[in-house]
Amino acid sequence: MKDHVLILGGRGRIGSAVANDILTYTQTQITITGRSPEMGKAVSLSSGGREQFLVLDLTEVDKLREAIAQSDLVIHCAGPFHYRDTQVLEMCIEQGVNYLDVSDHRSYTNKALNLHEKAVNAGVTAIINTGIFPGISNSLVRQGIEQFDVAEKIHLSYLVSGSGGAGVTVMRTTFLGLQHPFEAWINNEWRLIQPYSDREDINFPQPFGVSGVYWFDMPETITLPYSFPTVKTVITKFGSIPDFYNHLTWIAAHIFPKWLMQRRYMIEFLSHVSHSMTDFTNMFTGIGVAVRAEVTGKKDGETVVYASTLLHNNTAVASGIGTGSIAKLLLEGKLQHPGVLPVEAALPTNLFTQIMQEREIQINSHWVKL
Repeated sequence: MKDHVLILGGRGRIGSAVANDILTYTQTQITITGRSPEMGKAVSLSSGGREQFLVLDLTEVDKLREAIAQSDLVIHCAGPFHYRDTQVLEMCIEQGVNYLDVSDHRSYTNKALNLHEKAVNAGVTAIINTGIFPGISNSLVRQGIEQFDVAEKIHLSYLVSGSGGAGVTVMRTTFLGLQHPFEAWINNEWRLIQPYSDREDINFPQPFGVSGVYWFDMPETITLPYSFPTVKTVITKFGSIPDFYNHLTWIAAHIFPKWLMQRRYMIEFLSHVSHSMTDFTNMFTGIGVAVRAEVTGKKDGETVVYASTLLHNNTAVASGIGTGSIAKLLLEGKLQHPGVLPVEAALPTNLFTQIMQEREIQINSHWVKL
């Protein structure tokens, strides 16, 4: 009997990319969910009958519990996770079903991590924050950390062209991330940071080149200091192409009244306007992503930097790879790590290297002497 995967929110751009990766690299049966029958009409016919659609709203608790019980793995792609509780994860733990998600907000991450002991006792492997960033980016950091005698600083920079091939939900996530200051681990203490502040010009690989990035609240900001206790500073910064999107986002973060940015109607308005704008600029910029992970630390008595970069021409597809590849490892029994864990704590570097090579994702790394 073939394994069965349930993908919640599987008709969205990210969920569809996750489903495509799993269908390409496994023989697994997949059920994807959406809130209306119309969403199921576009389910691919090229999967050889391995993909089916289920009308399901996450508020339909009994129906959700039944769908989870019939699955070997549940993948939660129904964002934005700013609004989500841990109901799905709790059901998976109760029923002994492994779990992945593409969550990207610290509030959800903290709630999920609080269920770690329950997952350990149930023998359930629950890996959160999978995708591209967070996700693959976390593994790039782990790979870098392992090169050092003592790692001291992590600097993550993300760059997305236009919409990144993602839907309106990702736009919502961006604007929701501008609502409040957030804590970051700086020089061994938690400091309050203003979102979209402190621009840096980072040298990304071509075709991106030198581009601006800004402080942005990501789950890695809180998980990396705990995963790697010797690290004194963790910086997470994000930017867009074309650059004028950065300036518009900065205005939303610093000029718009905070009370206005905290209204749902304003988030919806900005998200839809931004998505319409990127539909046009995507024609010129593409929808790719670049990740740069720099780790600074001590090696052989010297302070040096280990820098790793990764490119992909479609951000949504890259996110699907990050999640789908871990799903494959879980289904094959190659990754068993009971508990609720972020990617960097669950995925060893040898398996990360294997799945990146399998999908022909090139990672370029080099040392920089200070």
